Amino acid sequence: MDYKTRTARLTAELQDVVGECRTYVNDRIDRMAGDGNMPDEQYQALRSEALQGLGCLKSTNREIRRQETASALSIDAMETQIKEIDRYRTLDTRNKKLKVPMIPPSPPNAQIDIMERRSNHFAQGMTLWKALLLFCIGSFAGVVLEMLWCIVIHGRFETRAGLVLGPFNLLYGFGAVVLSITLYRVRNFSRVFSFAGGFVVGTVVEFACSWLLEKVFGATSWDYSHLPFNIQGRVCLLYSMFWGALGVLWIKDIYPRLSALILKIPNRLGKTVTVLLVVFLAFDGLLTSAVILRWKNRVDGQPPATRLEAFFDERFPDSRLESTFAGWTFEGEERSLPENDLWYGVIEKNNRD
Repeated sequence: MDYKTRTARLTAELQDVVGECRTYVNDRIDRMAGDGNMPDEQYQALRSEALQGLGCLKSTNREIRRQETASALSIDAMETQIKEIDRYRTLDTRNKKLKVPMIPPSPPNAQIDIMERRSNHFAQGMTLWKALLLFCIGSFAGVVLEMLWCIVIHGRFETRAGLVLGPFNLLYGFGAVVLSITLYRVRNFSRVFSFAGGFVVGTVVEFACSWLLEKVFGATSWDYSHLPFNIQGRVCLLYSMFWGALGVLWIKDIYPRLSALILKIPNRLGKTVTVLLVVFLAFDGLLTSAVILRWKNRVDGQPPATRLEAFFDERFPDSRLESTFAGWTFEGEERSLPENDLWYGVIEKNNRD
């Protein structure tokens, strides 16, 4: 089909319609303005016709803008998919020529979409099964990545777990799910959409989790009050920028890799493992909530009132919880700026000056 010829014909027809409407309205305006002695009944009739023609022009203009926006988004998505497929083919070909192949490049989301449409997998697309799997994977992977970050940046091991049983943190799992669901619709668009989505979603999630943690447990796990452009110490511009970068990394690199791996899991095995993991994390979350509440009461000087609380005191003493939940403080405790904080040296220098 000759799209160029068809587009030119449609453009000419649109110009004719707009021109006729404009001529029609201008004619009524000229007649209304040119005769000061025109009867009121005739004037109102011309005015009604002019407004009718003007409404037609406005409606046409709105439709043109809507189509222009839709067309611009489609162009962005198609250009992005072509670039990502080209990049994947180039990197994959180069990697295969190496004597010692490196980590294979992340498949483009367009390729994942095709693989999922061709399969009958239980976790294809953005379904509940996929979200639950990403929640479990994110809860574990986030803790591992942040521990490695502490080792590389600060030279020491520091756990960032958020549960008492195992290296899991539900905040990371929740963040992975929210990022995936939110950014899934823009997975094939340019990176600016992924960055903006990660910036907004990450900031909202972090603020909400900080607020809930304080209101439910009376605890504070992080405080950005010492960083510029913060909101109540719960979020700040610097970490919102990190969330934006994470959004790009997640939906353009990590999510496609995970989706490709998930597609290799047999349906029956995948569903069974997913259910078991979710049940375990739910139990771990409830147990952690009870342990933290007892920890808070213990900090306030309250002795155990039940056998269960005594069991918590024995199995989960302050030393263990302070190691597991590094940086946590409860209401009334003094919170100092951690020395491993990114801005520690700058803030301390300014305080001395």
